[in-house]
Amino acid sequence: MSVSLYYSARRPEPLTAAERAAVDRVVAAHLSAFPYDDTESLCLYEDADHEPDGIVAGSTKLPLDTDRVVPVMIHVLDSVTELRRALPGADWHVHMDDLDVDWDETEGYGFPGLRDEDPGAA
Repeated sequence: MSVSLYYSARRPEPLTAAERAAVDRVVAAHLSAFPYDDTESLCLYEDADHEPDGIVAGSTKLPLDTDRVVPVMIHVLDSVTELRRALPGADWHVHMDDLDVDWDETEGYGFPGLRDEDPGAA
């Protein structure tokens, strides 16, 4: 059974040219720094703007490999955090299947303990 992260942003105003360039920069930086060639990473849909007020949308299928799932999740959520900060005034929805991902103004998107040294340690 696979688990995926989903991310979308909506607002009445379409992306400006500067915002589109910022999105492209975030995606390019993410892809160049992503550590796994054989694992899905940040994936934005081409037609996000066909949804009512949609400006950005995408998803990432998380790997089943337990050694990769947390690093991939962190990398993707950090990139979505950068996207959110580059697109002011948008209403964001980020979730992992049926579970909403928390937003923190300082830390960005994540789950409690996600960035701990050893998330499985008690």
